Amino acid sequence: MAGAVHTTADVVRHAIQLIGLAPGFKLVSSFFLMMLCEPFHALKGGLIFSDCGLVVDPDAEELSEIAMAAADSARSLLNEDPRVAMLSFSTCGSAKHAAVDKVVAATERVREQRPGLAIDGDVQLDAAIVAEIAERKIPHSQVGGHANVLVFPNLEAGNIGYKLAERLGGAKAIGPMLQGLRKPANDLSRGCSAEDVFHVMAVTVVQAQAASAQASSGEQAAA
Repeated sequence: MAGAVHTTADVVRHAIQLIGLAPGFKLVSSFFLMMLCEPFHALKGGLIFSDCGLVVDPDAEELSEIAMAAADSARSLLNEDPRVAMLSFSTCGSAKHAAVDKVVAATERVREQRPGLAIDGDVQLDAAIVAEIAERKIPHSQVGGHANVLVFPNLEAGNIGYKLAERLGGAKAIGPMLQGLRKPANDLSRGCSAEDVFHVMAVTVVQAQAASAQASSGEQAAA
């Protein structure tokens, strides 16, 4: 953990230099762990929002990497199988635009590389998190309106999205956390509070535990 007295650029650069990228990844991205735990939240539990803090305008390949890294983050932190929604202003080609094409191409790349991963894309937010709407709009959905990973098409949408959920929706936003690295490393805001440090520390520990468990399982499989 670093960043209380250093910029995000410095923290990420040194993490890449000292730790390195995870196998199969070409970039470091970020995510927020959004906690919906209040009595007024109709949707309860944790969600992964990505990328809301680092990659400004990812191309299709970069967006697919963000989605796969976010799925890994969900598996380690939410203790459940990831269900990924590749967000857009279009659902199943309802709109024609280059921005939609990017999301569709990224989704197809994820399906090729992670054939067992539940993923919908292109998909609007309501169809991603409301089962009744998903049933109407995406009859063959793999996620069924129960997404726990929301992948935004660019940083502008991601930043706005998590702040809307936090400020208007009352969600607890923990992050941004880093993903795509060989080992866990996370960045603190230079304006962080003691509570912020505690939350980032807790998430980093869980990430490390998950990485250790995965490494042990790989060694046992190899033996």
